[in-house]
Amino acid sequence: MLKLYSFIALFLILVSCSRSVTRVDPAEQIDLSGRWNDTDSRMVADKMIYDLFDAASFKNYAKQLGRKPVIIVGTIRNKTSEHIDADNYVKKIEMVVLNSAVAELVESDEFRDKLRVERTDQQAFASPETAKQFGKEIGADLMLLGEMTSETDTYNKKRVVNYITTLFLTDIETNKRIWYGQQEIKKLVKN
Repeated sequence: MLKLYSFIALFLILVSCSRSVTRVDPAEQIDLSGRWNDTDSRMVADKMIYDLFDAASFKNYAKQLGRKPVIIVGTIRNKTSEHIDADNYVKKIEMVVLNSAVAELVESDEFRDKLRVERTDQQAFASPETAKQFGKEIGADLMLLGEMTSETDTYNKKRVVNYITTLFLTDIETNKRIWYGQQEIKKLVKN
């Protein structure tokens, strides 16, 4: 009987310590730690790119160009003290640009190099009718670059973190800055 009670007690302890996992909508805002998260990436990417497309300087550039500008998204450096996956943030920005119908998007250097290797391989291994030609790439007109910084203030069991994302849109041919934008997210964390 003692073994039975011991087994039941052990079973109840194990069951009460078990983890619960619930699937949630990816668009749902969940902030567990107070650090930069997927919601912040999505919000800032959407806001900044639409601010860019609404800017008079961008509209004037597109008008003078006479067509949709072609954008390449370059490096966005993480200068915060946190680990932030800048590549994931860049992909969110690229998705907004691509789906905007206001600008064209060309591949970043990482993927562009893979396409060039494939094109080279096709010259040797694909039929001449289907092999893709060199010299047909679309050149970008503008490059989007930026950085993410943060400022932290702590007192007692409270912490305020202000995340600042700064993006620059620059004409590749002239190095003229076409647009400059900043977006901030401030979080108050109470322990």
